Amino acid sequence: MGVVAVFSVAAFVLRQSYLLNVICDVSDCLLLASGAAAFVPLALRARGRMRLFWSLITLGLSMWFSYQLLWAYYEVVLRTDVPDLFAGDMMLFLDIVPLMAALALRPHAPEDEYTARLGNLDFALLLVWWLYLYALIVLPWQYVVVNADAYNHDLDTIYLIEKVAFLIGLAACAIASKGQWRKFYANLFGMMFTYVASSTVANWAISGTYKWMDRYYSGSLYDVPLAVAIGWLTWIGLRTKAEAPEAGAHEVSTVYGVWVARCSMIAVFSLPLFGVWATVDGAVPARIRLFRLALTLLAALVMAVMVFVRQHLLDRELIRLLNRSRNSVDNLKQLQAQILHSERMASIGQLVGGAAHELNNPITAMLGYSDLLLSTKLNAEQQPVAAKIGQYVRRTKSLVASLISFSRQTPAPKTPIDLNTLARTAVKLTQPQWEPQGIEIRTQFDRELQKVMGDSNQLLQVCLQLVANCLHISEARGGRTLTVGTTRKADRSVLEISTDSATFRLPSDMGEVFPQDIADTLGLSACQGILQEHQGVISRERREDGALLLRVELPAIKPSPANARESTIPVLRQSQPFA
Repeated sequence: MGVVAVFSVAAFVLRQSYLLNVICDVSDCLLLASGAAAFVPLALRARGRMRLFWSLITLGLSMWFSYQLLWAYYEVVLRTDVPDLFAGDMMLFLDIVPLMAALALRPHAPEDEYTARLGNLDFALLLVWWLYLYALIVLPWQYVVVNADAYNHDLDTIYLIEKVAFLIGLAACAIASKGQWRKFYANLFGMMFTYVASSTVANWAISGTYKWMDRYYSGSLYDVPLAVAIGWLTWIGLRTKAEAPEAGAHEVSTVYGVWVARCSMIAVFSLPLFGVWATVDGAVPARIRLFRLALTLLAALVMAVMVFVRQHLLDRELIRLLNRSRNSVDNLKQLQAQILHSERMASIGQLVGGAAHELNNPITAMLGYSDLLLSTKLNAEQQPVAAKIGQYVRRTKSLVASLISFSRQTPAPKTPIDLNTLARTAVKLTQPQWEPQGIEIRTQFDRELQKVMGDSNQLLQVCLQLVANCLHISEARGGRTLTVGTTRKADRSVLEISTDSATFRLPSDMGEVFPQDIADTLGLSACQGILQEHQGVISRERREDGALLLRVELPAIKPSPANARESTIPVLRQSQPFA
């Protein structure tokens, strides 16, 4: 504010002189250096995309400061006017390019995948187009056919177009943002609008467009608004606190990406139009037409390569999004199936639980009357029939208890379990059932069987239920041998329980008393719910010789090196009777 005040007083008091030139140039250099330095802490404090944003703004202001230093070098050190064909004018035109690139990052909005992957390439196409436009319109009058008036006119025109485009970008960002970001963009818009308006008026004064305007010279009153605009940059940098996207920012990233892509394509398609214009423009010398045509062909080649790369990246992006969509649809279908299955199982569980509770009362009464019947005096023929009634009532009560347990299933903590030990325990616990019936149980345990992850109580319940099922079938149909074994199958540990072929030689009077399918189905339904929680499967197979095989498969745990050195649990010899 002090520098702007000193410069304003000098512009009002002093006339055109070397001293006024020094005050004007030094003031502009100090203000631009201060403005660029004000954004450096923001760049150092930020990370990722935010750091790039503030760094691009600092770079643009530094290029503007460098141009002003060159201007001051001519007027202060060399004490001469800046040449009409000044090579440093390109730096003045290019200093807005990093500012445009900063706006393209849109730090006020959450970063979307399109901007991260393809948006930068789209904007690179636009930057190449701006450079091509400067080289097409301005450079021929500087290096091909020297013409200072045409050079200054075309430079002022294209520079004004660039500044207006930047103003439009600032306005769009201010509308799409909120909070601190909206204040930042609004202040930057106000600064740029003041600079554009004052520089346009100064150019009118230099060219004499309006006769009533005073003549322009360095340090005149025309430069006061320029100094105010430049000094505004320092205030913006020091007052800005925005470092991350505001919560609730407008989600326009998809529309933004589409418009960036459209603009880049428009820039590519404009090259043939510029080529035609360069060919048919008879108001310029032939050398300039040839230069512009060659430049257009070169730019078309460069931008065609960039479009090819962009299309390649776009194809990869589309394939990736297509695969993600397919996976999402598959996951959604799987989730829907799981939800339907869970709802179905919950309904079945409620139904089964209620029915099982209702069945418990009459079954308990039947069991009591069967025991009472056995305690009475019965003849030799009545005694086994009464015992058979009690046996089937107990069998039914066990199945009902399994159904109640199935309806109350809840997730339980899982630990590593040895299926060999589990199967051996089930055989031992069912010994009171198979010893009186004269059934022999053989075991075939795999010593190298890998452990499984699960709830020992629930899996033991499964083993007991399956062994009890097979014992019941063997006893009812004349079987004398039951085989319980474990084996490995790829990455799964398998428990197998099988009856012998004699199981299916049914007595003629027992085939309809208690059908095998009903008993087996009731038992397996209770086991299925437990195994689903353990990611296991159960299958039933009837062999060609008539034997029944029940198989349970559970995911095995990969053994760690530490566990590999542990001693294995002792098991019985294969194919020996259980004792």
